[in-house]
Amino acid sequence: MGTLISDKYAAWEQECTQRFNKLKANEEELNRIFIDIYGLQDELSPQVEDKDVTVRRADLSREIRSLISYAVGCLFGRYSLDVKGLAYAGGEWDPSKYKTIIPDDDNVLPICDDDYLEDDLTGRIVEFIRIVYGDDTLEENLKFIASALGGKGTPREAIRNYLLTGFYADHCKIYQKRPIYWLFSSGKKHAFKALVYMHRWERTTVATVRTGYVHELQERYRTQLSMLAEQIEKADPSERVKLKKRQEKLTAQLDEINAYEEKVHHLADQMIDIDLDDGVKVNYAKFADILEKIK
Repeated sequence: MGTLISDKYAAWEQECTQRFNKLKANEEELNRIFIDIYGLQDELSPQVEDKDVTVRRADLSREIRSLISYAVGCLFGRYSLDVKGLAYAGGEWDPSKYKTIIPDDDNVLPICDDDYLEDDLTGRIVEFIRIVYGDDTLEENLKFIASALGGKGTPREAIRNYLLTGFYADHCKIYQKRPIYWLFSSGKKHAFKALVYMHRWERTTVATVRTGYVHELQERYRTQLSMLAEQIEKADPSERVKLKKRQEKLTAQLDEINAYEEKVHHLADQMIDIDLDDGVKVNYAKFADILEKIK
C-alpha cells in the first residue's frame, strides 16, 4: 500500500506546531522571570509575538517546493535515499551510495513544455514520487502536490509549469543567488531548458547539452511542425484555428532554439572547465550567454 504525502505533511505540521508552541511558552516564561527579577512589570510584557518565535510553523507550499528540490537533488546524486546527508558535492563519485534512485548518468535534466524527451524532468519527478510513495497513491499524491503549487490544469501540467517557470527562481532564492543547479535557457519561449549540477560539471558538459538535447529538441520541433502542416490542410475551420495557434508557438520556439544552438555551439567548442574554488559567481559568468540570468 502506498503512502499519502498529505498524511506525512499532517504529521509534520503537528510536530512543527507542537515545537513552535513549546518554544513560545519557554520564551515567555523566561521573559516573566527576567521581568520579576528586575521589577519591570509596569514596563514590559512577557508575551512573545508569533513572528518573533525562532522556529517556523509548517507551510504547505514551502514544504512541497522543498520536496521537489530534494527530488531534483536525488536525480543529480547530490542526495540519496540510501545515505544520510550529502551524498555527493564534489570529489570521488561513489555509485554504491545509490540504490533506490539512480542519478542521471550525464548530469543533464531537460525541462520541456511537452513530453518531447524521454528523461524530461517532469516525468522524472513523477517517477520519483511513484518510487518513494508507491503506485497506489501516485495520482492522489500528484494532485496534492499540484494543489500546493497552485497550478492550473492536470496535476502533471501544474508540476511541469512550476518546473518551467518557478523552480529556478526558488532555487536561486534559497541559495542567495549562488545556485548549485544551473539552468540552460534559450529564452522566454521556453524552447529549451535544462538543469545541470555544478559539482558534476565536466569540460564536455556544454557539448553534451548541445548534441544530446538541443539537437534532439530541434528535430522534435521540425517533426511536430511537419505533422501540423498536414493536419491543418485536412482540418475543419474551428479545428484549424487551434492547430494554427500551436503552429505559431512551435515556429517561434524553433526560431528561438535555432538561435540558441549557435551560442551553445560556440561555447561547446571551447571545452570550458570550472574551478569550484572560484565560487558560483565567477564560474556562472563564463556561460552567461546560455544560462538563465540570475535575478
